[in-house]
Amino acid sequence: MSPKKGDRVSVPPLNGWNVVFGTTEAVTGWEELCRAALPSAHRCLEALRTDPLSRDNWNRQHQLRGKLATKEWKGSALEQWEFEVTSGGRDRYLVSPETATVITVYASTQHPKDTE
Repeated sequence: MSPKKGDRVSVPPLNGWNVVFGTTEAVTGWEELCRAALPSAHRCLEALRTDPLSRDNWNRQHQLRGKLATKEWKGSALEQWEFEVTSGGRDRYLVSPETATVITVYASTQHPKDTE
C-alpha cells in the first residue's frame, strides 16, 4: 500500500524490523490506542521494531499459547505474539523472521475475548 496525501509520514527502521498493519481493524485499533495512551503505544512500537521476539518482559510481551500460538498468514504459519499496551489495550502481531516483518493483526483498547 503506497502512502497517500494526508497519510502520516513514516520511515522503515535502519536496523530492525518493519512493522506493518495486517488488517483494517488493526489500523483503527492502533489509532484508538494512540489516542488513549500515546507514550505506551510508542513503547510498544519501539519494542516491535527492535525485538518483537523478546522474552525479557514476558508479562507485557509474549507469544500466545495453545491454538493462538501460531496463525496462518499468506501460506505460512507464523508465531503470534501480544504486547500489553495498557491494562486492557493490546497489540497482537505475527512475526516473519524471513522478511524481518512484524504484522499487526489486532490492536485495541479492549482485551481480546479469545484469551479469556
